Amino acid sequence: MVSKDKYHHGDLRKSLVINATEMVTESGIEGLSLRKLAERIGVSRTAAYHHFTDKNDLLCAIAEQGFEQWHQRASEIFSDSTRSNEDKYRQFVHAYIAFATNNPSLYELMFGRVIWKENNSTQTLKDMAYASFNYQVEMTKLWQEQGIIVQNENTLRLAQVTWATLHGIARLVIDGIYAQPSQIDEMCECAVNVFLANTQL
Repeated sequence: MVSKDKYHHGDLRKSLVINATEMVTESGIEGLSLRKLAERIGVSRTAAYHHFTDKNDLLCAIAEQGFEQWHQRASEIFSDSTRSNEDKYRQFVHAYIAFATNNPSLYELMFGRVIWKENNSTQTLKDMAYASFNYQVEMTKLWQEQGIIVQNENTLRLAQVTWATLHGIARLVIDGIYAQPSQIDEMCECAVNVFLANTQL
């Protein structure tokens, strides 16, 4: 059994989220419980419940972590001064699909029905998800200003259509409809070319 002094308040919560994410990756959402999680890291269930009121609360925390990871990846792409604006856009598309398909269980929590269909999201998760999409809206506006994507479409709607396209590709891959890496890369390139080609219309 792990010593009670091993974890500080913040450390235990972080460890719970990290290990819970691993459990979801290994066994799916059904394989996760606060009891199993507490046993996995060697703390009492009481300690786990001190940080998360129930399984849904924990799942929302995992999803929050996913949004943080994706935001960091997207920020790295857009802050890369060595790439052209068009190349950044291309990298963004490929990176989104890679993030989703390399982390299918996490992606499902971020955007799937387990949390959102039943309106089970915490306020913290709602705020983070909104901020993540708002960031994409801001980048869409910048792409329009830079002239690399169509300029005469409503920015919000264009951001929604862009995300819907990428989400659709990601779901097709995650659900096993498409599995060959070459097909996935070609779909990403097609999406890039379609959106960039709009500037020539």
